[in-house]
Amino acid sequence: MAALFGNRQPPHSGGRQRLSADIRPAVVYAIGDVHGCLDELRQLEQLIRADAAGVEGEKWIVLLGDYIDRGPQSARVIDHLLAPPPDGFRRFTLAGNHEQMLLDFLASPRRHTDWLAYGGLETLASYGIDARDGMMGAAAAAMALEARMPRSHLEWLRQLPVSLELPGFVFVHAGLRPGQPLAEQDENDLLWIREPFLDGPGAPGIVVVHGHTPETEPVLRSWRVGIDTAAFATGRLTSARIDAGGRISFLASRPANPLAAQTAPRTD
Repeated sequence: MAALFGNRQPPHSGGRQRLSADIRPAVVYAIGDVHGCLDELRQLEQLIRADAAGVEGEKWIVLLGDYIDRGPQSARVIDHLLAPPPDGFRRFTLAGNHEQMLLDFLASPRRHTDWLAYGGLETLASYGIDARDGMMGAAAAAMALEARMPRSHLEWLRQLPVSLELPGFVFVHAGLRPGQPLAEQDENDLLWIREPFLDGPGAPGIVVVHGHTPETEPVLRSWRVGIDTAAFATGRLTSARIDAGGRISFLASRPANPLAAQTAPRTD
């Protein structure tokens, strides 16, 4: 079993754990932004189980954050991820910026009402709270969510790690700031960065596996692997498969409407 050793927290990190392991497992399946798409997640897990059936050794599933918002089943996605992983797998769930937006909204709803426009209304609806007509104020919506959300969901959101480091690879929601040592990366960048990360140059010897920036197809560069294919809009939830030798391939759920997969909106 690969040894996890890690809560690497620089003083300005924001407090979330940063996990690391000293060896790669036999295979890692990294999954991009779920955004409330439980059906797509279940379909992708079936593909992963079938693909891994002949693999000997330890098998990991690493989810890269943004489990909530935009799609219709945020609450049920969290229930699913709180349940045991598929047989034979270890599962790691990292934080995304949307999880942090929800927590910021609960802490100060009037300062963080933008969360509602970026998918928060769909998350509220998944907990049985209808704020779409604009009649419910931010403070009332936050109170309703705290009352409806199971305590286990809130605790889970708060304890999500922000990154996972393996030899040669870093798994994180958004990316890394170029030129900044890994141990000194700011948590806000790990959750939110796009440029200058997306256009490189990257850090020598490290491939960053990330979501956050939606594309119509997974992106494979020498320094990064982007696997947010906007499942809430396209029906395509993507996984990067990385074996112990570092070889990368992709699996994806099949869109119910193939035409929908042609567009991936650029969102926060």
